[in-house]
Amino acid sequence: MAHHPILLRPGIIAGVVVALGLAGCANGTRQSGGGMMDGGSGVHYSSLTCSAPSSLPGRVTRVTLADMGMTSMMDGIAPLGGHMMLTVASESISAGTTSLVASNRGWRTHELVILPLSAGGIAGRRSPGPDGRIDEAGSVGEASNSCQGGSGKGIRARTVGWTSLTLKAGRYELLCNLPNHYRNGMHQELTVR
Repeated sequence: MAHHPILLRPGIIAGVVVALGLAGCANGTRQSGGGMMDGGSGVHYSSLTCSAPSSLPGRVTRVTLADMGMTSMMDGIAPLGGHMMLTVASESISAGTTSLVASNRGWRTHELVILPLSAGGIAGRRSPGPDGRIDEAGSVGEASNSCQGGSGKGIRARTVGWTSLTLKAGRYELLCNLPNHYRNGMHQELTVR
């Protein structure tokens, strides 16, 4: 049996190198700016520079705030259509004292507001006003302070904010209410049983 050498043309070699490089990016390799991409979803996860105290009251419920395709040069205001996310580690918790710890793993400033959902209400269906924000009347708590608890000027990129509160059984909407962030996907339902 005769063996024939395989000849690779330069174009084929370049294509293989590019494909391998792109495959590495899609699998969560480090991107410029020191952050991580989430398995090809495009959501940026930056490393954190602070953490919540280890002795917060009640059960700790972790919330992740992030954005997609943004850079560290961005502020809190976002254009409509920007891809952002807010996820809670546990979508159902027990009634009573809980500490919500919000980690801003994105580039922009974010916040965490907790609003009750009415019977039949659906997370993400509130109507923002012309300023890109929703009405916060009835809020039961907020985490919007960098490396501290309670409310402030927002949870800056790469920092953590938290709030401790007592939640009654019911349904709540966790959201970011900075301009256009709610419309861009920063909301999730939390069930308290």
